Amino acid sequence: MRVLGIETSCDDTGVAVFDTDAGLLGHLLYSQIKTHADYGGVVPELAARDHIRKVIPLLDTLLQNINCERTDIDAIAYTKGPGLAGALLAGSAVAKGLALAWDVPAIGVHHMEGHMLAPMLEDDAPQYPFIALLVSGGHTLLAQVNAIGDYTILGQTLDDAVGEAFDKTAKILGLGYPGGPAISRVAEQGVPGRFVFPRPMLDRPGLDFSYSGLKTFAMNTANKFEELAVQDVADIAHAFQLAAVETLVVKSRRALQQTNCDRLVVAGGVGANRYLRTALMDMTEAEQARVYYPRIEFCTDNGAMIAYAGAQRLHQADDDLAFQVRPRWSIEELPAL
Repeated sequence: MRVLGIETSCDDTGVAVFDTDAGLLGHLLYSQIKTHADYGGVVPELAARDHIRKVIPLLDTLLQNINCERTDIDAIAYTKGPGLAGALLAGSAVAKGLALAWDVPAIGVHHMEGHMLAPMLEDDAPQYPFIALLVSGGHTLLAQVNAIGDYTILGQTLDDAVGEAFDKTAKILGLGYPGGPAISRVAEQGVPGRFVFPRPMLDRPGLDFSYSGLKTFAMNTANKFEELAVQDVADIAHAFQLAAVETLVVKSRRALQQTNCDRLVVAGGVGANRYLRTALMDMTEAEQARVYYPRIEFCTDNGAMIAYAGAQRLHQADDDLAFQVRPRWSIEELPAL
């Protein structure tokens, strides 16, 4: 069975084809970073319009690249939620329209399940059960994954996601969008210890996160200067990144210890952060555990993870043509296979 995946939850248009026998056949991604950079963040209306313009040409190119005919597609998976409503509707409309035209089923996929299962596309995939750390611009949570669809949220952000905090802090420091790579780059030149940022919610039990206060602390620190010098920006970025990453690492350690699990899966755009990867590697080695990641291009939103997740849920294909999207959707609501 060949499943076409379409990802349009936010500002990346992704398409891919996954074969249940041969694996991933190909994938393409169009990033809207240049579109939104001038605004310092994603503009939902512009994101939706760009998906409409790009998804079909991207799909045509993909099918040509992998020598796949439209008649070879057995099902279409699309991101049903969570995400930006307009962007989700754009992908849903295309998926449902193609499903009708090609006479194949359509499967609505949970965006975070896609991220959670992305490491399964790798040769060295983790075994169940594992702890998943999902870190992106829209989500920060820890979940226990016993099997596909058997998810228990252990902790999640009470306000800003960690990726959102990176973006907002980068904007405060004049580093542009997206904020994660920008902060990581300049933080390498930062002087350790010049600024000390709080570690949100580490002084209390539990696995929930909070990043709004950390972003505010960065803003208040920056506002102490009449004009930020290059070194000031680097030092604030270093302190912010250190605090943000340490919080993720400590909470992940607690999750592993609490569940007696020795496998940690990290997914989402922030999972590409090199400092986070190094810190999690050191932590898991100390805990006699192991950390897994998808390849770098699958850390951010992509069609491959949607195609794979859709292939696992072929029996749950939609039975109507309604554009059903869910901008808010808890992963615990998903049925187990």
